[in-house]
Amino acid sequence: MNPDILFTPFTSPKLTLKNRVAMAPMTRQFSPDGVPDDAVLQYYKRRAENDVGLIITEGTTVNHKAASNEVRIPGFHGKALDSWHKIVETVHAAGGKIAPQLWHQGGMRRPGEGAYPDYPSATPSGLVGPGKKVYEALSNAEIDDLIAAFTQAAKDSKDLGFDTLELHGAHGYLIDNFFWEGTNQRDDQYGGSLVKRTRFATDIVQSIRAEIGDDYPIILRFSQWKQQDFTARLAPSLEELEQFVKPLSDAGVDIFHCSTRRFWEPEFEGSELNLAGWVKKITGKPTISVGSVGLTEEFIATYRGGEAEVASIDDLITRMEADEFDIIAVGRALIANPDWVTKVRAGKFDELVTYNQEMLSQLI
Repeated sequence: MNPDILFTPFTSPKLTLKNRVAMAPMTRQFSPDGVPDDAVLQYYKRRAENDVGLIITEGTTVNHKAASNEVRIPGFHGKALDSWHKIVETVHAAGGKIAPQLWHQGGMRRPGEGAYPDYPSATPSGLVGPGKKVYEALSNAEIDDLIAAFTQAAKDSKDLGFDTLELHGAHGYLIDNFFWEGTNQRDDQYGGSLVKRTRFATDIVQSIRAEIGDDYPIILRFSQWKQQDFTARLAPSLEELEQFVKPLSDAGVDIFHCSTRRFWEPEFEGSELNLAGWVKKITGKPTISVGSVGLTEEFIATYRGGEAEVASIDDLITRMEADEFDIIAVGRALIANPDWVTKVRAGKFDELVTYNQEMLSQLI
């Protein structure tokens, strides 16, 4: 099957890309004291030189003491900003575009972790899962501080020359903690119905918009599944998915990054559309799909030490030709093959390298 659809330009009112391939955000933990070094710069440069349309960085934490569980995860504040500026300039010089993924780990950060081990972790209701109360609920003043931290990071993103930004609202991290009923039992404006549980994210988006204007594109990543529960369903029905995405779209999200473990899995019975396909249909806005692209195994299987062999992308091509979603994010296949895009475009599938967990031990 002809992969040409992957290499057609993506155009939207606020963002233009030379092709439809994004590098998925993947935590790598190679930034000493939270500052990306030259090895990190070269890691992104190699993907830009090999024609990845949009690089979405690994999760990079906003300026809050409970945002990170590991000192080698990059921050997006303070002395790290100079390094990110160099990375932006390098990616642009190589012909690429780049977005930081702005992140707060919320309930996934455990007590005693990160650069401020004595600082309490932040979750909307002190819960790390249904019925698992570990912390105190966030006060409204603390919520205001968190919104301000995301807003400042977004301003810095624009000021540093990033082409867009992504808010990490998936996988059991802070923004997702507010989305998910299992971790949000608040009885104020930030809790209650599914629509009310979007309030924290919509307040962040609206605060960012007030700071940086309407022309800068905002991507939001969200997931049905959680790291605590792979079978969790944030919106179990199409009606609930509509309730969930509409306030986010109205608040100013421009592109939805719909995280799934396997991009080819239908989201609801009676249709082959995946999550990104449904969100695009509901909102009319561009979507990014993701999940085991070009590989035989999903990421949890390989996280335990297995390999993921090279797999056909015929189904991906079929879905993109049908305009099901706009951009495909490639993760582990791009770790194994920095030149994945150029090899796929040239039809050199037999030259693609098998992914294995050992590749995470270094930046290649």
